[in-house]
Amino acid sequence: MNHTSSLPNPLLTLPPLSLYIHIPWCVRKCPYCDFNSHEADDAMPIDAYVAMLARDLEAQRAFIQGREISSIFFGGGTPSLFPAKAIGAILATVWQLFGRPQRDIEITLETNPGTAEYSDFDALRATGVNRLSFGAQSFDDQQLRTLGRIHSSKEIVKAVTKAKQSGFTDFNIDLMHGLPKQTQADALSDLEQALALEPTHLSWYQLTIEPNTAFYSSPPQLPDDDQQYDIYRAGRALLTEAGFGQYEVSAYAKADHPSRHNLNYWQFGDYLAAGAGAHGKVTLLDENKIVRFQHTRQPKDYLARDNVEPINLNPINTAELPLEFMMNALRLSKGVDIRIFSERTGIEIAPMLPLINELRNKSWFVNDKNRLQVTEAGHYYLNNVLEAFMPEDN
Repeated sequence: MNHTSSLPNPLLTLPPLSLYIHIPWCVRKCPYCDFNSHEADDAMPIDAYVAMLARDLEAQRAFIQGREISSIFFGGGTPSLFPAKAIGAILATVWQLFGRPQRDIEITLETNPGTAEYSDFDALRATGVNRLSFGAQSFDDQQLRTLGRIHSSKEIVKAVTKAKQSGFTDFNIDLMHGLPKQTQADALSDLEQALALEPTHLSWYQLTIEPNTAFYSSPPQLPDDDQQYDIYRAGRALLTEAGFGQYEVSAYAKADHPSRHNLNYWQFGDYLAAGAGAHGKVTLLDENKIVRFQHTRQPKDYLARDNVEPINLNPINTAELPLEFMMNALRLSKGVDIRIFSERTGIEIAPMLPLINELRNKSWFVNDKNRLQVTEAGHYYLNNVLEAFMPEDN
């Protein structure tokens, strides 16, 4: 009998491990949103959901494999709809099951300005949450109404000010550009108003029309491609001048303040995932494979389980790993050290060097043998770059 497949892969290593926790409820579904979010009612089952998260997390203990959790992200939906007491209970379960990390850990919670009245920021800080992400999207009240947001520009300022008074100094503001009929001046005004609130991080991304959204059924009039590109270049210049470095396609940060959680995604790290519709990815070193998993999307179905079902693991096909890796790593402005490709995929890099050199010759890859990094032109033609790493049968 051949036992070769059970031998450990000397290239594969365990990457850092993060944790994503999904809170699927929000006050109202926005017309552009394709995330797994559901409108809340007065009987939002907070206690039952916290209890199911605990059982969900316990089922993932085997995935730890001796590692500490390096970051935690509460996403949604609108996690700030949950009281601080519930967030604290979830974190207490995490420490009980996985151990409290010995070093500093980034714990982020998404909050929407229109739900800030639900939030006791003092109590939230006491739970251990040390970073917030505000879903502002725009400071133009007409645009906010078009986007289906429940807050105003004044409420953005009020929410951020309230959080800062509670001691939150590390926070992100989410903004969109390329909004319906938006001009370059409009987009830059949004950025300037966000910068005035002194965030450490800005997520500035282009509105895209996704299937299964209200905007897909009835698309608004968006700026054309040339206008979008002009907005992007002007906005990036403004952010650079303000001291925000672009470290990922749509992420800008002050020095030493990139999102550690998001960096782990882009560097093809591992992440546990708990909650309705949450996606996870883990490296199983003893089995020489990298797997993905996803929980059922509907909150009522997630809560209806009598027992936490065995997690359905879907191994990533070895032939697809180069593309999976590059789809993440090449979004980073500085790319990644070439060595982590083999460490996080278990695949030798040598057979891929001719292809990488070909991309360098096209000026799509930076001419540095120690890094996997695209040039500015490579970012512009990123879809073409990624096609080069697709499995041959695709």
